[in-house]
Amino acid sequence: MVVEGADLRGRVTDPVPLRQRVARLLVLLAEENAALREQEQRLRREQAELRERIGELGREQAELRERIGGLEAERDRLAGQSQRLEQANARLREQVEALRRRAKRQAAPFSRDEPALSPKRSGRKAGAAHGRHGHRQPPAPEQLDRVVVVGLPPACPGCGGELALERVAAQHVEDLPEPRALRLRYDVHVGRCRSCGRRVQSRHPDQASDALGAAACQLGPRVVALAAWLSKGLGIAAAKIARLLGQLGLMVTAGGVTQAVARAARRATPTYQALIEGVRASPVVAPDETGWRVGGRKAWLWAFVGQGVSVYRIAAGRGFDDAEVVLGAEYAGVLERDGWAPYRRFTAAAHQTCVAHLLRRCAELVADAERGQARTPHAVRRILLAALALRDARDQGTVDAGALDAEVDHLAARLDALIAGKTRYPPNRRLLNHLAVERPHLLTFLRVPGVQATNWRAEQAIRPAVVSRKSWGGNRTWTGAEVWQILASVLRTATQQSRDPIALLVTLLQAPAPMVADLALPTR
Repeated sequence: MVVEGADLRGRVTDPVPLRQRVARLLVLLAEENAALREQEQRLRREQAELRERIGELGREQAELRERIGGLEAERDRLAGQSQRLEQANARLREQVEALRRRAKRQAAPFSRDEPALSPKRSGRKAGAAHGRHGHRQPPAPEQLDRVVVVGLPPACPGCGGELALERVAAQHVEDLPEPRALRLRYDVHVGRCRSCGRRVQSRHPDQASDALGAAACQLGPRVVALAAWLSKGLGIAAAKIARLLGQLGLMVTAGGVTQAVARAARRATPTYQALIEGVRASPVVAPDETGWRVGGRKAWLWAFVGQGVSVYRIAAGRGFDDAEVVLGAEYAGVLERDGWAPYRRFTAAAHQTCVAHLLRRCAELVADAERGQARTPHAVRRILLAALALRDARDQGTVDAGALDAEVDHLAARLDALIAGKTRYPPNRRLLNHLAVERPHLLTFLRVPGVQATNWRAEQAIRPAVVSRKSWGGNRTWTGAEVWQILASVLRTATQQSRDPIALLVTLLQAPAPMVADLALPTR
């Protein structure tokens, strides 16, 4: 190693420059040491700041963890509340559907919809717009029972002057005579055969019974028929019928009215059985059912409307076995019915699903829908309305058979495409599932002549019974229920065929033995 300022023997040759260089090195080392100290202080400050920042981050992390815990608890609470709300919503929907079904089974004396903004005037049209029946027509001269002459007063009521007759004007009045009971006594001859000893009793054609002795005083056939019509035809209570008969001069108790009506039902039993056979022989039958009460317990009232005949039946159940009693399990006609599942078990019959029920269901879904939930019921409604319009065109003769078949096939294809579609909304899915089940029975009224698109005939038959049920609730006993179904069926059928129901019952009551009433009954 060679050192400047020194020779090889270690002697210093130039000491001043060496000191200067050492001094410079010491200065450089001092500066570098100062710089390192500043850097160390800066690093310590940064380390302190980092420690402080780490502390802040730790506190923020703890706050975030606490907040996350609170949010998770809130999320769990909201999830539980959402589940409870969904369950409550499902229960409320079921209750709404049940209330809607119950409302359809009840009498509706008033409108259930919003009132019309410009309703039509109630009653018949006024004046000439009503035609020749714009006012009550006077009876023919030979129909008059009495003519009363109402002369002028002897003098003018204003000034007392003499009056001159100008014309005679006629005023016709139709009134009821003063009520008075007709009391008859039949002197019945009772004899005995001298050959065989047989007892023989005479009978007048107007008599309704052969009873003598304690039962010799009884109500006549016209009174019994009137009581039966008031009770089962108009739904008036027995006590009120007794009061009405009292106004007519006949003293009878409510129990007596009930017994008389039961007697009329016994005489009408063969006719009731014939009506059942008439329903089974009808090519098209409209059935329906509604709730009833027998002895305060739940029962069901069935109505079957065939070709000019109606049959009521009160049963303990609402299943296929109850309907089969009237229709017969092998009924092979067409059933115009609603969507009640037991009707589908009549496999030998053709079916027509009530279009009106489906349209009402679509209207309810549209009313409850939000945003796009109404698309499916709107689509179903358009198809059903198109089917009804096609029916009207067929009935008016504006579409031929070939075009009709093509249009029906087109509607069927639209239904198939709609049923195959997808929807997430549960009520719409249930509607499509119901349509899939009823798909073969939706357009029968377009393919089979004489079939109605709805079961309106059965609903019209069942409506008077529902109105009566609101007054007295049903029957107290099953015997009373049997009386009701027999007489209501006979009276309803008589009205359908424009027959006098009272005269019909009088004929049955006066017959010497039970007989079938003279009604037009379908045959197989």
